[in-house]
Formats: sequence, structure tokens, C-alpha cells
Amino acid sequence: MGEHTQDICLFDRRSGKDRRSRGVPAIKSLFIYARRKNIRRQDDKLKMIYFDQYSPALLTPIVLILLLSVIDAFLTLFLIDCGAREINPVMAYFLKFGPFTFIGAKYFLTCYSVIVLLIFNNLYFRKLRIHTRSLFSCAVAMFVMVISWELFLMFRILL
Repeated sequence: MGEHTQDICLFDRRSGKDRRSRGVPAIKSLFIYARRKNIRRQDDKLKMIYFDQYSPALLTPIVLILLLSVIDAFLTLFLIDCGAREINPVMAYFLKFGPFTFIGAKYFLTCYSVIVLLIFNNLYFRKLRIHTRSLFSCAVAMFVMVISWELFLMFRILL
């Protein structure tokens, strides 16, 4: 019985490949395992790491971005009804198909952008010296500025 136990201990189940060497995680790992929350190793801080679980602090800017995007869409439609025109060529294209297509496309493109930012939220742009996660705040600030401008135009039209 002692020899049999020794044989099992000598059996190495490792394949010799480093599981961390893959650049992009398998799709199933994004939904099933969901264990990575942060970077633990100092060497990994210089690499692009994908997480399965994200900080709850990211929820607020994500919800704000999506909400502000919808508000922007409705204010844009109101201003267009009052004689303004859409200067964003991508959104002007979707506006040709009607207001529902316009709002749907705007919401889809915003959701897609938020998902991309979320996936790459750990990326650090060395030349710009910024983390991708700081772009969430920038997006919120830009939407607030656009909505402020639209409200200014709206009140100018109404008064």
C-alpha cells in the first residue's frame, strides 16, 4: 500500500504550460469561473489582465453614462423637432430611419462602448499616463456638458 501511494504522489498532473500565458480569456471563463477581482502579482501589473468580477464603484458611472445617453437622445430629438440638426454623422444616419432607430442605435452604441471600457478597465496608456477606468468619469463629464448645452438651447427656444 505504501508503494501505491508513492506512485500517485510521483504522478504530476501539470501539463507544463503556464495557464496565464494566454492573452485573451476563453469566453466560458468570463461567465463560469468569475473569481478574478484584482491583480495580485507585481509582474502582472504591467500586463493587460481581464477580470471576471469588477469593482462595485464602477456601477455608478456605468449607470450614469447609460442614463445620460438616453436623456441626450430625447433632448436631441426635441431640438430636432424645433429645427436643429444632428451634427454627429453616425447618429444623423440613424436619425433618417426614425426616432426609435435613433434612440436604439444610440443606446446600443453607448452600451457597446461601456462594455469595451469595462473589459479593458485595467489598461494603462503609458504615453497618455491614464488608466482606462478614468475614461468612465470623462464620459460622464462629456455627457453632462452635452446635456447642459442641449438644455441651454432648449430653454432659449422656449423663451
